[in-house]
Amino acid sequence: MAQPLLRLDNVSKSFAGTDALSDISLEVEPGQVLCLLGDNGAGKSTLIKVLSGYHKPTSGTMKVDGEEVVFNSPRDASAKGIATVHQYGGTFPLMSVGRSFFVGAEPTKGWGPFKWFDKPKANKIAIRELKALGITRIHDGNRLVGGMSGGERQSLAIARAVYFGARLLILDEPTAALGVKEAAHVLRIIMQARRKGIAVIFVTHNVLHAMTVGDRFAVLIHGRKADDFAKGERTREQITDLMAGGEAMAELEAEIAAYEKEATA
Repeated sequence: MAQPLLRLDNVSKSFAGTDALSDISLEVEPGQVLCLLGDNGAGKSTLIKVLSGYHKPTSGTMKVDGEEVVFNSPRDASAKGIATVHQYGGTFPLMSVGRSFFVGAEPTKGWGPFKWFDKPKANKIAIRELKALGITRIHDGNRLVGGMSGGERQSLAIARAVYFGARLLILDEPTAALGVKEAAHVLRIIMQARRKGIAVIFVTHNVLHAMTVGDRFAVLIHGRKADDFAKGERTREQITDLMAGGEAMAELEAEIAAYEKEATA
């Protein structure tokens, strides 16, 4: 078996004595999609921040390529090839496509103190990388990001991460605010990344989207890992029921049955 690119062993995170994460153990291999499932408040956001260097674990260990790591900042995670794309793409609506693609790492021309932003080069590369991900509607790198659709903005952020050497993509609810067609395109991009050998952690509460692209799955409930399984080992209904807590669904079904019985009495 391939060595995990990223491995977590018994990672916990507490804030002022309150456990946001408890004993989370996960791993993801190169070219594998790990779907992290959970309802609101399950701990997904905290785990993302731990993985991307915003928070240090209170306890437990993280390993990259088998070597234990401690991230003091997102820059440390980025140096290990971990890139996080948040729900709204991490792009800048009032910037051009080319400028947004290279923000913080702008190509320049000139020499010494006489250097300036190489806009033609930035625009050319940004459009090329977007086309490589199947975005063919954007032809002008001077176009404002704010005029792009939600799916195109997600694609821009993912293309940027891949271009700058991401080995692990953490995608935070990338399909949550998208229509059916745009969500399907983002899922295709995830598959493309997997084929390139990039590991992907796909964070979502949409079970259908997860089952479409996922290789392994982990379900979080109240900061704890409730289940961990491979593709084909659970049905959609079983996963949905688990995310809902099981008991809550049972209580709802009982209430509905009682209401129907009362209505027909």
